Amino acid sequence: MPLARLVVLGGAIFLLLAKSNEFMAGLSGRPLAAAAAVVGMAAAGVAVYVGFGRLVERRRVDELSLAGMGRELGLGLAVGAGLYAGCVLILMVLGIYRIEGLNPWVFLLPAVAMALSSGIFEELLFRGVLFRTVEDVFGSWVSLAVSSLVFGFVHLINPAATVMGAVFISIEAGLLLAAAYMVTRRLWLGIGFHIAWNYTQSGIFSGIVSGNDSDPGLIRASIDGPLALTGGSFGLESSLVAFLLCTATGLILLAIAIRRGHVVPPVWRRPA
Repeated sequence: MPLARLVVLGGAIFLLLAKSNEFMAGLSGRPLAAAAAVVGMAAAGVAVYVGFGRLVERRRVDELSLAGMGRELGLGLAVGAGLYAGCVLILMVLGIYRIEGLNPWVFLLPAVAMALSSGIFEELLFRGVLFRTVEDVFGSWVSLAVSSLVFGFVHLINPAATVMGAVFISIEAGLLLAAAYMVTRRLWLGIGFHIAWNYTQSGIFSGIVSGNDSDPGLIRASIDGPLALTGGSFGLESSLVAFLLCTATGLILLAIAIRRGHVVPPVWRRPA
C-alpha cells in the first residue's frame, strides 16, 4: 500500500537522515571522519530502501539499479556543479560576487559530509518515497506539485530560512529534481545534481546552503548586491539568477520526460 510505504519507509529514511546529521554535528572539526560516518549511514539508507522494495513491496528496485549508475551520477554531478558555477559567473559579471583570495585546500573538506548526506538521503526521501507514493495514486503531475512543495517548505526549519527561499526551492529545485527522476525513472541523476550543487555552493564558493550556517570554502569572496540577486541570508538558491537557470533546466528535463512517455496518469485513468 502506498500509505504504508510513505509511513514506514519514509519514517525509516527520515530517522537515518536525522542520525546522519547527528554524526556530522558530533564530528564537527573532523571532516574526514564526518564524511566516513555519512557514507556509512547513506549505505544503510540505501540498504533499507532496497530491502523494503524487495521484501515488502516485492518488486525490483530499478530506481537504484547499478546499470547506468556511473553515467547518470556523473552527468548529475557535472550539471549540478555547472549550474551553480554559472550562477556565480553571472554575479561576477554584474560585480556582485568578488573573489578576494583562496583558502588552503583543506577548506574543501568540511562540505563533503553535508553534500553527501543531503544529496543521498533527501533524494531517497523526497523522490524515492514521496514522489513515487503520490504518483502511484494521483499521477505524475500531482506528485510533481506535492513533492516540490513539501521539499521546499521543509527547508523552513533551517536557521536563516525565509518563506521566499522555500518558495524558490519548491519551484527551481523541486521541479529540477523531480524532472530528473521522471526522465530516467531512477534516482542517480537527481542525487548527482543535489550533491554537486550543495558541495559547489559551500565547499568551493563559500555560499550559504538553504539558510543553514555555512563554513568558508576554498574561495574567499565578498557578495554585495540587491537581495533579489544575492538571496540574502538564505543563500543563492533564493536569488532570481538561480531561479531562472535551475527552473529552465528543470523545464527542459520535464519536456524530455514527456517526450519519452514517462508521465504516469492517475490511477483512475489507467487501463484496467
